Amino acid sequence: MANSAFEQNIVAMVWDCDKTLISSYMQEPLFRHYNVDGAKFWAEVNALKDRYGTQGISVNADTSYLNHILTYVKAGIFKGLNNRLLHEFGKELKFYPGLPDFFGEVKKLIEEDPKYKAFDIRLEHYVVSTGFAETIKGSAIAPYVDGIFGCEFIEDVLMPGFLDEAAPAMSASGCEISQVACALDNTSKTRYLFEINKGSNKYPETIDVNSSIARSSRRVPFENMVYIADGPSDVPAFSILNYNGGGTFAVYPKGDPKGMRQVEALRCDGRVQMYGEADYTKASLSWMWLTEKARSIADKIVAAKQDAIKNSAGAPPTHLG
Repeated sequence: MANSAFEQNIVAMVWDCDKTLISSYMQEPLFRHYNVDGAKFWAEVNALKDRYGTQGISVNADTSYLNHILTYVKAGIFKGLNNRLLHEFGKELKFYPGLPDFFGEVKKLIEEDPKYKAFDIRLEHYVVSTGFAETIKGSAIAPYVDGIFGCEFIEDVLMPGFLDEAAPAMSASGCEISQVACALDNTSKTRYLFEINKGSNKYPETIDVNSSIARSSRRVPFENMVYIADGPSDVPAFSILNYNGGGTFAVYPKGDPKGMRQVEALRCDGRVQMYGEADYTKASLSWMWLTEKARSIADKIVAAKQDAIKNSAGAPPTHLG
């Protein structure tokens, strides 16, 4: 630790978005804006894998919806859809009770406690989603988070020969999204856990997510992280943290027996450590478990720091008898 660039004094809460922070899917404002039947859109998306499979084409079921959105743009159904609109749709997202206030509350509990303040222990929030990064950036939660990782689109496409000075650099169709820039699926979400872990999200110019970095030199050890999500699709991320000593918590809609059975199955299978209703108001089970988990991580950091200080000091000189 003496030669480490990082103090390892960060507690990180990493959040899924749909059905975890919001009760529905973030594509709903998009469908409303264009008067599109969302159920029909998702039925088409769910059929893409089999339909393309008959052509011998393998389709990623988690991210195929992104290309289908571009198909709707090309067909004129989502005419004029651009990143500005996706950002605006974020204002329509309805968060579960207690949000976004909970993000500030748990941060304050850690960062203003004198015991933790003495060692500059801080708490960071991240959202990792297979939904639209731009929509999350436009939502009420954005000011409270330290990083947002999600799917992104390109409007102005670089054309062949764009490196040549005389060639036109970009296509003229910059008013609409036309390519997928970044696509997250439920497995690739784990990449961003490693980015937070190693610090490549904060220092991308100097740290690559695939760089070999000793655990004692990583910015946010996995054991200092908590991952919060809603269901089986997040098992890869849950597994990473469970294996490496982090915290895992699942949520389900209040009063939803089916949702409760789903997260109870995850707990029984050892996929999550605890679960609660998607209610983050003060004194709710979710509020209490998550704040206590943050405190327990901070307590471990304090203990490690105190041991390091104690071990760095030699025994004081004494009088000879």
